[in-house]
Amino acid sequence: MRKLVVSLLTALLIHGATRSTPLRQAPLQEADRRNPYQGEEAARRAGQKLYLRECAACHGRDARGGEHAPALASPALRQAPAGVIFWVLRNGALWQGMPSFSHLPEQQRWQIITYLKALGAE
Repeated sequence: MRKLVVSLLTALLIHGATRSTPLRQAPLQEADRRNPYQGEEAARRAGQKLYLRECAACHGRDARGGEHAPALASPALRQAPAGVIFWVLRNGALWQGMPSFSHLPEQQRWQIITYLKALGAE
């Protein structure tokens, strides 16, 4: 009986974790962080190069998603606060299969965000 209860609880936790997007997992105070490169064309171009190197293998070269990764060229991402996206890049979302990108310097993470935010404006 104990094994059954543990199995059911584990299944519920895993199911709940996969239903939640990484953007919803960020602490509320992260929404206040501002992108220091917002709107800068040089940062957007640098972010595009970084995106192609670091993100395209999973999310697609056009950011429309991959087999196991969601689209990043989406209204949800464009509307998300930059600080929340930064938190996701720094921490990853291992339950959803996204690694942390904390190995990248902060400047490069902000450049990727600058590129992603510009996708809808192109």
